[in-house]
Amino acid sequence: MVQYNFKKMTVVPSGKDFIDIILSRTQRQTPTVVHKGYAISRLRQFYMRKVKYTQQNFHEKLSTIIDEFPRLDNIHPFYGDLLHVLYNKDHYKLALGQINTARNLIGKISKDYVKLLKYGDSLYRCKCLKVAALGRMCTVIKRIGPSLAYLEQIRQHMARLPSIDPNTRTVLICGYPNVGKSSFINKITRADVDVQPYAFTTKSLFVGHTDYKYLRYQVIDTPGILDRPFEDRNIIEMCSITALAHLRAAVLFFLDISGSCGYSIAQQAALFHSIKSLFMNKPLIIVCNKTDLQPLEGISEEDKKLVTEMKAEAMKTVIGQGGEATNDEGYS
Repeated sequence: MVQYNFKKMTVVPSGKDFIDIILSRTQRQTPTVVHKGYAISRLRQFYMRKVKYTQQNFHEKLSTIIDEFPRLDNIHPFYGDLLHVLYNKDHYKLALGQINTARNLIGKISKDYVKLLKYGDSLYRCKCLKVAALGRMCTVIKRIGPSLAYLEQIRQHMARLPSIDPNTRTVLICGYPNVGKSSFINKITRADVDVQPYAFTTKSLFVGHTDYKYLRYQVIDTPGILDRPFEDRNIIEMCSITALAHLRAAVLFFLDISGSCGYSIAQQAALFHSIKSLFMNKPLIIVCNKTDLQPLEGISEEDKKLVTEMKAEAMKTVIGQGGEATNDEGYS
């Protein structure tokens, strides 16, 4: 089972810090004293070692960055699309590509200057070649400074993402803002999601875990979604859409029948029908919430009809999964 834990990713230093770290390490880990009385072969080896060691450290550090950041083509589509929602996919690939180009360029600089050092004929000439080599390597790192800063921004954001396993048993909670999704997940799991009387309290995906009949379930609380065109939805809503589209999960669609969330049953039903294509091939339950404020029997006939239509759609997905409709009412 693949686990995605972005919290372990190494911090990406800024261009200046990157240079300071590598040059400081080179200074500490390689010999520092040389005399002009040494044989020319020894002088050449002294400075070649400096150049090679610096290049190896740059290569190692840049490779760590490239290897630790996920390849969008190799990770689960849920994470691939989530990263595209939070950050532009093309910009992300371009930044990693620039890091890879810098790594190759530093390798070429080292190779070229090591060749020149083999023909150095004096201490002064060898020292100048070493300074030029390290200077050019540092210039390459300075040029990718914006890409390093961008990747560090992404790393910090990814580290805050919940550890969602796309391949485990999952319950996904969705619906309009302020219909009681977060209160529900707080009750059935150990999650501590902030609950407030205003919309969009939940601004990202939250994960809790619960046990049912000796099986562990991953429960995901999604931000509220509004009924509007796809292109008008904000980043918060798109996180929910991404989870619905890519996670194999049982879906609980929360319906506030009291209207205290600020949206009527008709508006909530319209949202349900606008995103029902995302529920295809997923077990779906309509959860009529806040019945303490408004009993289900007390709603208007028109609203009852809307809820019944939603129940019929939910039953289609359950039966499609091999389940059977066992409840005439069909409400949770």
